Amino acid sequence: MERQKRILCTGAGGPAGINFTQSLRVAPEEIYIVGTEANSLFVHLSVADKTYVVPRAKDPAYIDELNDIIAKEKIGFLHAQPDVEVEAVSENREKLNAPVFLPSKRAVKACQDKLESAKIWHKKNIPVARTLEVKKETDIEKAFEEFGSPIWIRARTGAGGKGSTPADNKETAVAWINYWKARKVDWEFIAQEHLPGRNIAFHSIWKEGELVTSMARERLEYIYAYLAPSGITGTPAVQKTVHDAEVNKIGTEAVLSIDPNFTGIASVDLKGNAQGVPCVTEINPGRMFTTSFFFSFASKVLRKDYGANIPYLCVKLAFKEKIPKIPQYNILPADVYWVRHMDAPGRLVKDGKVLGAMYR
Repeated sequence: MERQKRILCTGAGGPAGINFTQSLRVAPEEIYIVGTEANSLFVHLSVADKTYVVPRAKDPAYIDELNDIIAKEKIGFLHAQPDVEVEAVSENREKLNAPVFLPSKRAVKACQDKLESAKIWHKKNIPVARTLEVKKETDIEKAFEEFGSPIWIRARTGAGGKGSTPADNKETAVAWINYWKARKVDWEFIAQEHLPGRNIAFHSIWKEGELVTSMARERLEYIYAYLAPSGITGTPAVQKTVHDAEVNKIGTEAVLSIDPNFTGIASVDLKGNAQGVPCVTEINPGRMFTTSFFFSFASKVLRKDYGANIPYLCVKLAFKEKIPKIPQYNILPADVYWVRHMDAPGRLVKDGKVLGAMYR
């Protein structure tokens, strides 16, 4: 009998960690999942087999704590989920006593810096929002001169729409940045052209520069969008699968421009410009999007296999196992909806009919 895989998922009490864990629960084999969580209350939300409270990723004790858990639980693979933990694990991967399935350190750094990644895509002629670094008020004036109004202000690093807002004039943009400075945050900001089109996520998994498989989805509504000035709260309430050759092409080129030998997960965000062209806004490297269970559950229901269960594919590749031959693009049918909200399990919907629900 095959030895049971034992893995560790960090950030196990957050939505993305829960989705990752739930995806492995619908895989065709039993996997022992250990979670870690920096929030001593969110640890109770984890659906891993066992979950440990650990220091935050920037704490010097973080890596040692992970190694203690790896030894105690005999972990064979570590998956980091939040960006801050991806960064810590990536930079210290040689100190960890368990394998990871991550892009190179250089690729992780480039992706997590929205200014540097935008420069790379611009240089490679990949559609990208025009971007300027904001260090002083004249930089904001320049952004309005070059991009028109409105512009988009956002933090240079971070996920979930961190520090983002549209600004119709210089006064709004300056006040927004000054507000965060007054709260003593040390964020750096960038200004980008406003992209009014579709909000697309391109999920992809890679091995040594080869695309294993991918699927795109369109975000249609966000959870509590009215609470955020940007209208983006980091996780969608309504989304659907899309088949779009242009999205697939641009998403693929964006990843390979970061690293032609890219390995691991590349979660690519794109937004349509005024002409409808999908422009890359960021890549979240090494981790899943928040709602990875959407594709995993749809794979089980619609494909009757695990071909679109990207978390499980990640685990198999990390354990150097073969996976079945699957399409590189459009692994699921188009127009499959995932509808969800706070305290409500997600519903898989196709042609107006509920096909199944997320369960705990």
